[in-house]
Amino acid sequence: MSDQKKPTGAGPNEGEGSRTAAREYNKDTRAFVDSGKVDEKAKEAAKALDGSEAKELKQAEADGKSHRKQ
Repeated sequence: MSDQKKPTGAGPNEGEGSRTAAREYNKDTRAFVDSGKVDEKAKEAAKALDGSEAKELKQAEADGKSHRKQ
C-alpha cells in the first residue's frame, strides 16, 4: 500500500475544487487589489448600472439568478 502514490493535484484534470485554479485566482485577485484600481472599477460599475448598460446588466443578473440552486 505504501508503494502507491497519492495524486498531487498537478495533473491535467484536478476536478472540482482545483487547487491550481484557486491559487491562480487568489494571486490575480491580490494583484488587482494591490494595483489600487478597486475604487476606480467600482465607480465604473456603478456608472454602468445607472447608464445605457443598465437594462442589459439587469437582464444578465436575472439570467444568472435563474440558474442558481435554491
